[in-house]
Amino acid sequence: MHLDHLSLPPAAIGPRERALAEGIASLGDADLLAVLLGTGVAGRPVTFVAAALLDGFGGIEGLSRLGPAALAEQRGVGMVKALRVAAALELGARVVRREAASPATVCNSAEVAAHMAPRIAGLPHEEMWLVCLDGRNRVRGLRRVAQGGLHGMSVQPRDVLRAAIYEAASAMILVHNHPSGDPSPSPEDLVLTRKIAEAAAAIGVPLVDHVIVEPSGRYASLLDLGVLEPA
Repeated sequence: MHLDHLSLPPAAIGPRERALAEGIASLGDADLLAVLLGTGVAGRPVTFVAAALLDGFGGIEGLSRLGPAALAEQRGVGMVKALRVAAALELGARVVRREAASPATVCNSAEVAAHMAPRIAGLPHEEMWLVCLDGRNRVRGLRRVAQGGLHGMSVQPRDVLRAAIYEAASAMILVHNHPSGDPSPSPEDLVLTRKIAEAAAAIGVPLVDHVIVEPSGRYASLLDLGVLEPA
């Protein structure tokens, strides 16, 4: 009888082989973790290392609260494996967060301000964010494109356009904060907005508004002020 005709007992089949044969969803938590770790240490198979980690930290939930540095200190892990596990856990968490929240739709400056003010209005320094929209005015991505100090920041149109293209935006909105408490656009804000609007029109991704927010909740819209033309 040839050995290649023999069927291995289930216990002798590794988690990677079971994942390929039965599907990744068939694996338990320890086996999934073992796939991420890849290898164990001398005298300690990877499945043992994975099971010990889960037992020691209260399962996947407890493991997810460890930073990579703490995880790397565990026997059989190390920094490379720790980063791999941390990245996988973060990807899973992001899927849950994104599926739980339907895409926000922003159709006017008030909705833009309400969406972004909690993120940046109270900051002690200026930040500029790009709100990338799909064809239905739903937010498909948020990207910080500049950060400065109390009295200003440096922004280049190319940085804004690069972010819009990366997010495959159909249209875009600029949002930044004024820590001073006055949301009125400065002369520099007006010049920058016009430059970005011209460059955005050239690549077919219109700049539909530029909203400035401040700590008390007031905001200014360059579309509402007539600086930008309706798209």
